[in-house]
Amino acid sequence: MATVGYCVKCKAKREIKGERQITMKNGRPATTGTCSVCGTKMFKIGGGGGGAGKAKAKKATAKKKGKGKKKK
Repeated sequence: MATVGYCVKCKAKREIKGERQITMKNGRPATTGTCSVCGTKMFKIGGGGGGAGKAKAKKATAKKKGKGKKKK
């Protein structure tokens, strides 16, 4: 099953050819490759790990909500 991403040159959803799973600087997974039609570089944030990453992200967001200035 090929990953589908949006090609900005074709302005349509296309299959990503030569896809590779990478990790961005912030630790989130991403997929990179080329458009199967025109050969332009494509990049899709996410695209790995199924639903496990979403649960982890929600937990991290919940922690951040409580932080901030305390009222006196």
